Amino acid sequence: MSNRIVRIAFSIVIILVLGFVGLVFGTVTGMNIGGNYFTSFEFMGARGYEATGIIGSFVGVTLGILAGIVLSRLIFKKRH
Repeated sequence: MSNRIVRIAFSIVIILVLGFVGLVFGTVTGMNIGGNYFTSFEFMGARGYEATGIIGSFVGVTLGILAGIVLSRLIFKKRH
């Protein structure tokens, strides 16, 4: 396999792993905030910890994917 294919595959794995980690942390954090502070908050037909868990998962997976992209670009940055 060429070096380019290995780098692309490794970048995809990094992005997916960090996206999943962000999803988990975002969901747990959102559920914690919603269950303790925003019990009457409604979003997408859900209420309280369920609603803020949904928002947390959206935010978490987005930040995780962005972190994965940045990290993979930093790892494979061409050195002059």
